[in-house]
Amino acid sequence: MTPDIDTPIETPTDESSIELDHALIENEDAPDECALFPREVSEDELSTAWIVAHDDGFVSLDTMR
Repeated sequence: MTPDIDTPIETPTDESSIELDHALIENEDAPDECALFPREVSEDELSTAWIVAHDDGFVSLDTMR
């Protein structure tokens, strides 16, 4: 399939980007988890605006470089 060269490619701007924070959750009897969530949200929004990656679902940035 050939790309449509007449269609402009939209790139993210500062206005459309979201800064994320994270927290490592170390579980004694389950795999560790890394929770990712937006930095600038209210507590109400935070309760539904997060993602969790389990033990093997995330890697060290230094390892990937």
